[in-house]
Amino acid sequence: MQYEQMNDNALVDMIDIHKYFGSVQVLRGINFHVDRGEIVGLLGDNGAGKSTLIKVLTGYHSLTRGQIYFDDEAVKINSPHDARELGIETVHQDLALVPLMSIARNFWLGQEPTYEIGPFKFLDKKMMARESIQALADVGIHVRDSEETVGNMSGGERQSIAIGRAVYFGKKLLILDEPTSALSVGETQKVLDYTIAAKEKGMSVIFITHNIRHVYEVADRFTIIERGHKLGDFYKSEVTENEVADMIVTGQIPERLRLYEEEEGGD
Repeated sequence: MQYEQMNDNALVDMIDIHKYFGSVQVLRGINFHVDRGEIVGLLGDNGAGKSTLIKVLTGYHSLTRGQIYFDDEAVKINSPHDARELGIETVHQDLALVPLMSIARNFWLGQEPTYEIGPFKFLDKKMMARESIQALADVGIHVRDSEETVGNMSGGERQSIAIGRAVYFGKKLLILDEPTSALSVGETQKVLDYTIAAKEKGMSVIFITHNIRHVYEVADRFTIIERGHKLGDFYKSEVTENEVADMIVTGQIPERLRLYEEEEGGD
């Protein structure tokens, strides 16, 4: 399939993606795309290959074979830095926050603004405080004090900071890896609200999770991976929550959906 034939609204197109670790084939010819302004639930059982696919997209793993297109251009993503330069930010399960640092310091971690006085550089703490508070507010996250230590915050509050930071620096694509894991009901709802807010700001989102109920609430479409192959793409309007769960468990597309695909293909 040539790129010109693909969806012209796609922000991400991963074409014929293969990844081998020695003789072990983890990804076997997967095609995966994310449209502009779309939330995609990337789903599959443990070992299905979804984490490997995302690590290829974000430069943690190199491709064995295949091609990635981002924002209409063929790209080579050889490191997480390359991914960030394209406008891709990932919120990992471990959040990559430093508990002993403040909200503002964590927000700017690794990208701290500075100013110079003579030969010396200093952190621009006023800008860090101001911008972090405003950026978090833009996605509905209201913090009491930018100097509050992250270690004193709840799991949901920490997740909020990580998401707000990723939205601010990501610009185009936000990847959430199990964002609602181990959160309370109230904190989970806030994370789902922040996901919608990211979409409303014009970002695309890849939402990776084992909790089908959570992703079903916010996703526009679901891509299901099974043992290194893509089982299929399904819009929420086409499939029920239970059908999504059953496909992940059984690796089988319901007959109703198979017939629908055949009819669509015959048009």
